[in-house]
Amino acid sequence: MPVALSLLDLAAIAPGQTARDSFHNSVELARAAERSGYERVWYAEHHNMSRIASSATSVLIGYVAGQTDTIRLGAGGIMLPNHSPLVIAEQFGTLESLYPGRIDLGLGRAPGSDQATMRALRRNPSSADTFPQDVLELQGYLTGNSRIPGIKAVPRAEGVVPLYILGSSLFGAQLAAHLGLPYAFASHFAPEALMQAVREYRDRFQPSEQLAQPYVMAGVNVFAAADRAAAEEQKTIAYRARTRAFIKRGAAGVDYSDEEIDAFLASPNGAHLAKMTTYTAVGTPGEVADYLEDFAAEIQADELITVHHAQEIEDRVRSVELTGAALGARESVTR
Repeated sequence: MPVALSLLDLAAIAPGQTARDSFHNSVELARAAERSGYERVWYAEHHNMSRIASSATSVLIGYVAGQTDTIRLGAGGIMLPNHSPLVIAEQFGTLESLYPGRIDLGLGRAPGSDQATMRALRRNPSSADTFPQDVLELQGYLTGNSRIPGIKAVPRAEGVVPLYILGSSLFGAQLAAHLGLPYAFASHFAPEALMQAVREYRDRFQPSEQLAQPYVMAGVNVFAAADRAAAEEQKTIAYRARTRAFIKRGAAGVDYSDEEIDAFLASPNGAHLAKMTTYTAVGTPGEVADYLEDFAAEIQADELITVHHAQEIEDRVRSVELTGAALGARESVTR
């Protein structure tokens, strides 16, 4: 059965651009995904990251939903320990009321930030410990079955806001299985536990009202271009920029040449950072489609969440379109 294709958009702020530019770019990416047959576009909650503008995730979802027509939009994800379940239920109840049948809610338990930012968010270091209970409380609000007597989320949408558990460890896999929810693994930046987590999820899955059978989603990085050399160049530029953002954090005024970045990535100290992008499809549409199909088959994924990192918005849009067209053409042949 053909794998479903979706998109994770980090609302990246390119050099020389503003957050407002990135939001316009997010609309263009979502429109490209919509016309290219993607299932959904998700936005991730990150804080205190100068190159990522998706921190107010529900606001961005609403903005893009108002400028698209049919594609599903959602959080991939909301870091629930940063918020009260009631507030998130109100936000996503509002979104589903405005855009019925189009809103998803993926949930994670990480801070989406560093320790100092976690404190600025007024997040208690132990708040992740109650993540399973918070998911159930949120689910109760969204379904009109509140676990807190006398408390309900207003507005509560007439339609369903499906929940997804996000993770990069066995904890998320086990929780998603126990609750009978779809599981999305962050293999686009945390590849190490992917295989074991997927096995745990499938082996332990318990059917629920939302989901009768396991549903596995996995993140994968993509650089698709008309020729391989262009795709490789986009990858090099994007991953150098990503590495700079990591090693410059908190070091204002410090800069590194391309040669220094490449040397760092090739060193033992940079090996972990380089390994984070293990799952990357790069090349022509055919080469990217081959990679994605093999990756999906290896873990029996039901859906791939693609992350297109090319620095220029035109290249990102083209990558989304080429990938969608290549996989879509193969699906039509297999039907």
